[in-house]
Amino acid sequence: MVDDSLIERLTDKAGRDGVQQLVVGAVIQHDDNILLLKRPEDDFMGGIFELPSGKVEAGESLDAALNREVKEETGLDLSRITGYLGSFDYTSGSGKKSRQFNFTVEVTVPEPITLSEHDAYQWTPLTEEPPVTEAVKEVLTKHRELNTA
Repeated sequence: MVDDSLIERLTDKAGRDGVQQLVVGAVIQHDDNILLLKRPEDDFMGGIFELPSGKVEAGESLDAALNREVKEETGLDLSRITGYLGSFDYTSGSGKKSRQFNFTVEVTVPEPITLSEHDAYQWTPLTEEPPVTEAVKEVLTKHRELNTA
């Protein structure tokens, strides 16, 4: 489980590191599969698969943003945040230094998926090489390691 002190420490460190945009990402597992969403072709990094993720709004906590983003991007209701998988930094399409904080979450039910910002979704087996960026591959590798330990 993720507690408020971890959320606060992560946010504070990002501020000290000069991060301009906070982003949250959710690893949603159903059976032995992970939910991935495909970005629209005409979007920043178009055509890639990614975790359900999105920007943290001003004044919003990481856990509140995670709840909101999972609902907005998939239509699924988050039931709880079960762990923290680390972060990675990147430069956003608008040129901002961004940090994506990645969490394992549980949802009340895994279907139906309702897409609002993506072209497609897929449930990718944990045992397969996912069609994602290297940074997301590292997050999923850590998730796999924690689930087989």
